[in-house]
Amino acid sequence: MSDKLLGKPFVREAAFWEPVQGKPGYVKCNLCNRRCVIAPGRFGVCGVRKNIDGKLYTLVYGLLTAANLDPIEKKPLSHFYPGSAVFSVSTPGCNFFCQFCQNWEISQSRLERGLYGHYYPPEDVVREAKRLQADGISYTYNEPTIFYEFMLDTARLAKKEGLFNTMVTNGYISPEALDELAPYLDAATVDFKGGGDPEFYRKFMGVPDPSPIYDTLLRMKEKGIHVEITNLVVPIVGDDEEKLRSLARWVAENLGDETPFHLLRFYPHYKMIDYPPTEVGDLEKLAGVAREEGLKYVYIGNVWGHPLENTYCPKCGHRVIERRGFFIVKWDLTEDNRCPVCGAKINIKGSYRKRSWDVFFY
Repeated sequence: MSDKLLGKPFVREAAFWEPVQGKPGYVKCNLCNRRCVIAPGRFGVCGVRKNIDGKLYTLVYGLLTAANLDPIEKKPLSHFYPGSAVFSVSTPGCNFFCQFCQNWEISQSRLERGLYGHYYPPEDVVREAKRLQADGISYTYNEPTIFYEFMLDTARLAKKEGLFNTMVTNGYISPEALDELAPYLDAATVDFKGGGDPEFYRKFMGVPDPSPIYDTLLRMKEKGIHVEITNLVVPIVGDDEEKLRSLARWVAENLGDETPFHLLRFYPHYKMIDYPPTEVGDLEKLAGVAREEGLKYVYIGNVWGHPLENTYCPKCGHRVIERRGFFIVKWDLTEDNRCPVCGAKINIKGSYRKRSWDVFFY
């Protein structure tokens, strides 16, 4: 053991890596689509996977930076067991470098302050989720792909205990890693930024090529994972109408026109504090563009009280779910999730699970 971290409970041999032929001691990580080649003693781009003596290790197995009970609408997942509660967990690190990250203190900690957190094994996470009467577990706040081994072990155990699993992800997970996770993953929010514009990804996120995200989405659909799409609209540099139109069209044509599509308001943060918040009128205009491309469920997020927080029947326009922020304040669907006015089937997976906070907050 040549590294002082070996032997710590949060340090485990990583999944999805291989030695590099012709480069003794080098390893290649195959967890995400960056597929980093890592020299001895060095880290991958994510900052949490290290080559120690020619083996790849994860340094954040159960090293939690956050553990909260959240409404599932916070993810946002608006069409998957609405009203349910998820126990949300995160670790340090990320494989992207978003200059506007709202959770940079944990996602970019590899750059700012190193690794930190408190160790919780999967058994403790599942036990706490059940104590809090959560309906499921969400792997979120930072990119869950980078704590894959912990996520997979926790998800397996959660399934056995009757909990569902969701992740909020940038979609850069490798196909082989997704294949192993898929039997235990029930839903995913896949986050785009800047309409998926490759130049925006390169300049503001440190990502050379966003195209693998689309492959991930097709694979999730193939495996029956419930998917909702978000797109952060960054003013001036990431609000191009044609880029958004292209993304909405791709979603409608490849994932289906009933795929929930969330346009998120940007707020100044991290390294982009000199940019203004997104104008609500711009979000409304882009929502209209998404609907023009055929998407039936288009939402505006981070604007509490906006009419497009609600769900409307795509056939008759009746408001079937009314929300304020992350909370459902009125549910107007039949038991089989049909519009009570025209009878159209609304694309909701699972039943409404009313929580006490719905009444408490409003």
